[in-house]
Amino acid sequence: MEGHKMPMVRLPFPDAEVYFEPHFFTEEESDLYFKELMGEVNWQQESIKMFGKELPMPRLTAWYGDKGYTYSGLHNKPQPWLPVLLQLKEKVEQASGHTYNSVLLNLYRSGQDSMGWHSDDEAALGQEPSIASLNFGGERKFSFKHKYRKDTKPQSINLSHGSLLLMQGPTQHYWLHHVPKTARAVEPRINLTFRKVVR
Repeated sequence: MEGHKMPMVRLPFPDAEVYFEPHFFTEEESDLYFKELMGEVNWQQESIKMFGKELPMPRLTAWYGDKGYTYSGLHNKPQPWLPVLLQLKEKVEQASGHTYNSVLLNLYRSGQDSMGWHSDDEAALGQEPSIASLNFGGERKFSFKHKYRKDTKPQSINLSHGSLLLMQGPTQHYWLHHVPKTARAVEPRINLTFRKVVR
């Protein structure tokens, strides 16, 4: 299967380097990847501590790669790469010009599954991390807001089936991002965020 070698569009965000390709894979390729990932990935229901309570995350997750990773106080031990994940890793590395050694997968089962505002700015990811985000399944809104500039409006894009979003350079220093809940009926969505853990 071949990801499309087309120039990615840079989004006009200040203090950021964000690129988006809504049709990185064809619909047919995307359908096959979605089915394979749904069946092969070892999905987990993790819990995080909030307000002194253990609460289930509002999505299922999985961590694969060469190194472990800690975020939201949760330590992820890496599971060995699946062939499908290595295949996808190679395609996003070709498109982005970066190398990655880990991937966090999220499964949004319905519109009630979500991701809160955050930056991927952990020290383990280095100074200016490159995060390559692949999306398969139901289309979901993905929002950005600047951490410091009140004159900069929040931004949103729709992450479509087979799309690739690349966040790099100073993006994580200056911007937060999230996936809000939605009341409308949406198909399940799988998101893969490839990253390089450096320590």
